[in-house]
Parts: sequence; C-alpha cells; structure tokens
Amino acid sequence: MKEILQKLLNHEFLTREEMKQILVGITHSEYPNEQVTALLTALQMRGVTVDELLGFRDGILETGVPVILSADRYIDVVGTGGDRKNTFNISTTSCFVIAGAGYKVAKHGNYSATSVSGASNVIQHHGIKFTADIDQLNRSLDEAGIVYLHAQLFAKAMKFVGPIRKALEFPTIFNLLGPLVNPSQPKCQLLGVANLDQMRLYHQVYQKIGIDYGIVNSIDGYDEISLTGDFKVTTNQYEKVFKPQDLGFDIAKPEELVGGATEEEAAQIFDAVLENRALQAQKNIVLANAAFGIQVMEGGRKSIEECIAIARESIDSGAALRTFHKFVEINS
Repeated sequence: MKEILQKLLNHEFLTREEMKQILVGITHSEYPNEQVTALLTALQMRGVTVDELLGFRDGILETGVPVILSADRYIDVVGTGGDRKNTFNISTTSCFVIAGAGYKVAKHGNYSATSVSGASNVIQHHGIKFTADIDQLNRSLDEAGIVYLHAQLFAKAMKFVGPIRKALEFPTIFNLLGPLVNPSQPKCQLLGVANLDQMRLYHQVYQKIGIDYGIVNSIDGYDEISLTGDFKVTTNQYEKVFKPQDLGFDIAKPEELVGGATEEEAAQIFDAVLENRALQAQKNIVLANAAFGIQVMEGGRKSIEECIAIARESIDSGAALRTFHKFVEINS
C-alpha cells in the first residue's frame, strides 16, 4: 500500500488489476484504516480513471455474493447519490412503474448515505425482509416482475469501508461503484449522475462492460431527471439535451421533489405516486425517469414519447401499484 500511495502522490494512474488486488486486500483487512483513508482521499482529489473504477468493481464482484436470476434481460435504475438534494425515492418508484409496464427489474440499493431515505429505507419501511436466498429472489422476479437486492447482503467489501466512508463525509470512489456492482450484473441500466464529468466516466465504463445503458443528469445538479430545467441523456444510441417541455412536462419546482424530513414522509410520497394521487410534478418526474428506463430496455427502438405513454399507463391503470402489492406479498 505504501507503494500505491507513492504512485498516487506522483500523480500516476493505477491499473485495473492493481485496484482489484487493493480491494481484495481491504476485505482481508490487510491495510490500516489510515492508509485506506489516504487512498480514498487521493483518488477523490485526483479523479478516478475508468480502469481504476473497473478494478474496484472486479474486486467487489469477486469477493461478493453472486445472484443468478432466471430472466435474461432486466434493468436496474439507480443514482450515484451525493447530489445533496434530498429528493424522494425517484429511482425506486420508477422501478415499480417499469415493472408494472411488464418489464423485468432487478433493483440494487442500500440505505441512504446523504438523504433522508434511500432505496432500502423505503423498501424496508413497507415491511420487506431483505434476503439473499436465490429461490426467493427468483420467485419475486418471476411473479412480481421485480426483485430487490439489498447491497449489504451481497457486496461483502462494503462493510470493511463503511466506518471510513462515514467519517470522511465526502463522496469517494465507492459512491461511483454503487451503480456498477449489482450482483446480478444486469444487461440494462438507467443511471442518474450528479454532473457531466461523471456522465463521461460512466459512458466509457458502460462501453467497456458492454451493456445497454442510459445515463441522465439534470444540468442544475440532480442525479436524476428532475424536470427543474434542462437535462442531458446519453445512451448507446444518442446523446441529447432535453427541456421538460420537449416531453410535454411542465417545469418542476425544487421543493416539489423534496423527500421530506423523515422516512415516513418519503414513504408517503412513494405511495402517493404509485396510487396516482401525488403532486403532478412528482408523477411527471417518475414518468420521465421510468420512460428513459423503458427506452433502454427496448434497445432504443421506441421513441421517448412512446415510452412515456407506456409508463403513464402503468400508473393510470393501477398496474404499478398492483406490482408493488404483489412484491410486498412475496417479500414480507
């Protein structure tokens, strides 16, 4: 590790294999916390390369618990987090809308690090019991069309760096890794990033991994489509800046996205969207994010207008809510 830190001090880059071995070493408690802290800080100050990120990803997947799902094609919708906007659970809500529309979803998530309620918070709030049992996970995917993978059950390496990440109080390479270490390794992903630098990074990462992807960023700093202003989307097929009006949506106010002050308030918004009684802005934001996820699943063959219509039908028909109720029934 001393050699690695010296490389970083010399502004050198690390190889994918070096990063993988470091991650494996962390899981074997080979390094004191001070050295791991120095490593994470140095990488954050310099900026992470594609190979460095993929090396840590390789290490997390190798030391973790793999999940073999029965479906061949399914999607994960996730954000990098760390945008400090404390939005309601937009990605998680969108997942149930996508599943309600008949697409398979394997949502990977965790407890919140920077907002009131993360994906695992809102899922657990509804009485869901997290599991790593493959039969149970596949039953959920087969019968409800959606499965939830609680990160802490699968990415064993994360527990070794948890206290360090909490003490640092700034985003690290592990914030970037979250979206890349879904243990089922989906072939489709919609990712929300907090800035355009991250968009470029993940664009290169996804091209190396070789999956169908959409990366979204709201220009005003949200790691999802917020509809508070212009947003950029990069996929396998195109790169484009949209205005909310382009999709037939009104501009949302930042206060309409806030997830509340408690887990209970965040869960109430989640419920309201699926029950089709949320604020129009809240529904529109979920529709927009779900629609781009559906477009990824369709391999870009449907227009975004068609995908919005599919997402809207999922909510308006009650299909998204029925999907959620079935999911709760299977996993409680």
